[in-house]
Amino acid sequence: MISSLKRFLIGRPLKSTELGEQKLNKKKALAILSSDALSSVAYGPEQILIVLAAVGAAAFWYSLPLAVGVLILLVALILSYRQIIFAYPHGGGAYMVSKNNLGVTPGLIAGGSLLVDYILTVAVSVSAGTDALTSAFPALHAHHVTIAILFVVLLTILNLRGVTESASILAYPVYLFVVALLILIGAGGYKILTGQVSPELSAPIGTPVAGLSLFLLMKAFASGSSALTGVEAISNAIPNFKEPAPSNAAKTLMAMGGLLGILFSGIVLLGYFYGIAPSEEVTVVSQIAEDVFGRNYLYYFIQGTTALILILAANTGYSAFPLLAVNLAKDKFIPRIFTMRGDRLGYSNGIISLGFLSILLIIAFKGRTEQLIPLYAVGVFIPFTLSQTGMIVKWFRERPKGWLPKLLINATGALICFSVTLIFFLTKFSQIWPIIIFIPLMISMFRKIRRHYDAIAEELRVSAWEKALPVQGNIIIIPIAGITRVVENSLNYAQSLSPQQIIAVHVSFNKEDQTKLEEKWENWQTGVRLVTLYSLRRSIIQPLTKFIDSVERRTAEANYQITVLIPEFIPKKGWHHILHNQSSLLIRTALLHRRNVVVTTVPYHLKK
Repeated sequence: MISSLKRFLIGRPLKSTELGEQKLNKKKALAILSSDALSSVAYGPEQILIVLAAVGAAAFWYSLPLAVGVLILLVALILSYRQIIFAYPHGGGAYMVSKNNLGVTPGLIAGGSLLVDYILTVAVSVSAGTDALTSAFPALHAHHVTIAILFVVLLTILNLRGVTESASILAYPVYLFVVALLILIGAGGYKILTGQVSPELSAPIGTPVAGLSLFLLMKAFASGSSALTGVEAISNAIPNFKEPAPSNAAKTLMAMGGLLGILFSGIVLLGYFYGIAPSEEVTVVSQIAEDVFGRNYLYYFIQGTTALILILAANTGYSAFPLLAVNLAKDKFIPRIFTMRGDRLGYSNGIISLGFLSILLIIAFKGRTEQLIPLYAVGVFIPFTLSQTGMIVKWFRERPKGWLPKLLINATGALICFSVTLIFFLTKFSQIWPIIIFIPLMISMFRKIRRHYDAIAEELRVSAWEKALPVQGNIIIIPIAGITRVVENSLNYAQSLSPQQIIAVHVSFNKEDQTKLEEKWENWQTGVRLVTLYSLRRSIIQPLTKFIDSVERRTAEANYQITVLIPEFIPKKGWHHILHNQSSLLIRTALLHRRNVVVTTVPYHLKK
């Protein structure tokens, strides 16, 4: 029943050879990976006005020069991340750039900040979209948290079905939102140009404002810069693009930057000329749409697509989080299970973890996650600053042809991003102080996991092997993941039982890895036969059980007893056990009811 439900929700397992079919073209990638950045148009301009409102409506004209500053930062970031895409075509973005050029600790700060930021992206976006929905239907307000959780579950299931399938469904609302805002900007701009909007609605540019300070302007600029969250997602998700992946990713990034610049500028201009003031009850976009169209179908079309884009902005996190987790897991800073592809060729452990953690955040804050927006924004600008600084070091170190213009672009980006980060700490410290505590704790956790893996690797490194003597007895099958001390221990134990034959079985998901293991095994000279099984659908259990069944059938007449010895090691600390031996439990469960098969584990206790 569970298997049938899984197939219904997620779909049939895909073969590894179908991975190329799961890559995104530029149109789908733009929708999936730009939804976070584009959705920020719905609240970025409003954040500027909220700060300026503290000194009165006369200060709203300052939103125009502040918007120009945000656009300059946008251009610097787009050009900088375009260079990162070509410099690091396998993805990883700020984490890879920082780690390779600034060191492991800056890399962990960048990678950890982005992991947390993607969790915040999902929680904040879904909560904001739910707010828009419950505002339109007040009767649903009491169920705000439940609705938000259902949206997260729906997005998680959709992403578990595969990148291509989720992109095919989610692309339409994103492009509808873009069309809706372009219509709004076009119609609003036409009314302004034809004199249908009274100039008395807005204070003239240059109007002196009493009480306006540089501190307040810096705070407004930092708040408006929250519109740039999500710009980095494409550089993390390059492996999801069709070939040539770097070129397609760079073109998608430029298209996203162009759209974001147009929409952001348009909303800021309309907000100024229509004299829009921020309100707790009605968003700035809603006020502009009502002034331009009235309460007709176009108004509701804009509101509906805005609510959708706010919810779907979470999908940027689902696209980028698993790929970033893969890079951290490959470097052994988080559990290796994040490197495993699921039935639909996506990194399902990352997708599920993101959904689960986002739900916890929504429950903890009761769906009111707007207070996390400053933390969410500064969590992006720290990796922005580190990645640009890392690229500066790279150009100085390598000095390729044409490196000086690239250096200037990254230096400009680094300087502005560092300034914005400082502004956040100066103006919003009361809201973002937890990051000062959280980042060191996160790095400590990463390093602890890495030390654990390093200790395990050292403990399991194989020493010189003594050839086994031929013995007689029953058939013993030993599933192996590689050549380690645990496997060596299991082989020694198996040979002590005097079996008729010992067969080591390895299930591989990659032909290249399979060939390497076969060569290593031959050089190891154990005297034990190795059988390698290639799994198209990345399942260990199915090919292993089929092999055991075939051995059982061939030996049925001789009435042999088949023993499956599962190598398993016991770490020094109990909680570390969850990082290892997942396959052991699955194999034992799958073989539990085989009549002629005895299943047991061979424990290997790490030295105290």
